[in-house]
Amino acid sequence: MAAGEPGVSGGYYFRFLPQKTFPSLSAPETTSRLRQWSMLGRIKAQAFGFDQTYRAYRKDDFVMAFFKDPNVIPNLHLLSDSSGQWMTLGTEVKKVEATNVPCTQLSMSFFNRLYDENIVRDTGHIIKCLDSFCDPFLISDELRKVLLVEDSEKYEVFSKPDREEFLFCLFKHLCLGGSLCQYEDVLNPYLETAKLIYKDLVSVRKHPQTKKIQITSSVFKVAAYDSTGMCYPSTKNHEQTFSYFIVDPIRRHVNVLYHCFGVGEMS
Repeated sequence: MAAGEPGVSGGYYFRFLPQKTFPSLSAPETTSRLRQWSMLGRIKAQAFGFDQTYRAYRKDDFVMAFFKDPNVIPNLHLLSDSSGQWMTLGTEVKKVEATNVPCTQLSMSFFNRLYDENIVRDTGHIIKCLDSFCDPFLISDELRKVLLVEDSEKYEVFSKPDREEFLFCLFKHLCLGGSLCQYEDVLNPYLETAKLIYKDLVSVRKHPQTKKIQITSSVFKVAAYDSTGMCYPSTKNHEQTFSYFIVDPIRRHVNVLYHCFGVGEMS
């Protein structure tokens, strides 16, 4: 370890930033959509600041330091499996997993292929198909088929690297929703909501020389374990239960986007 390098605890100190709001999640149009998708009251974004230079190769130290930080423990929210109420992490994290999520997309034209490949009509209507199940999801249209069914003919429309992109992950999570999700007949609400949340979470800057817009954030999907097993984002594994950490190394902020699969708020 180099001189002056922080110890294994990470050397990172965090502070909760309750004043940082995420208008994309609280806007009336978004809340009515999230209600329809059975995600309202189960999805949340929170911001924390940190005090050291962020180094991508030390992301595991960064995440472990985050979960052990006295300013994080009483403020980081997750949903209780038993009560369904928001709570804080009441357990000691022993192990973390932080999986890199590529974040390079700057345009929603990434999804234009859905029109080109007859998954969505020119009018924006999603083309229906015969009902089938891809456990635990009902597939009743071509959009869900392209998102979930690996042996379907149009699955290849998005390559493996495409599917790993944060923008794709966000879009897919919104399309699949919570346990009583009412699916949209048209594509636009999914695209609009994904765009708003993405812009809210991800930082960009203009390159000083080329003047091109660049994404400066690093994104990873996070899970944490205590002595009995997974404790965050939940004790139960589900494709729709997730936590993404979006790190802005310039502002030294980390945005946490959390969702726990279940029955969202109805009224």
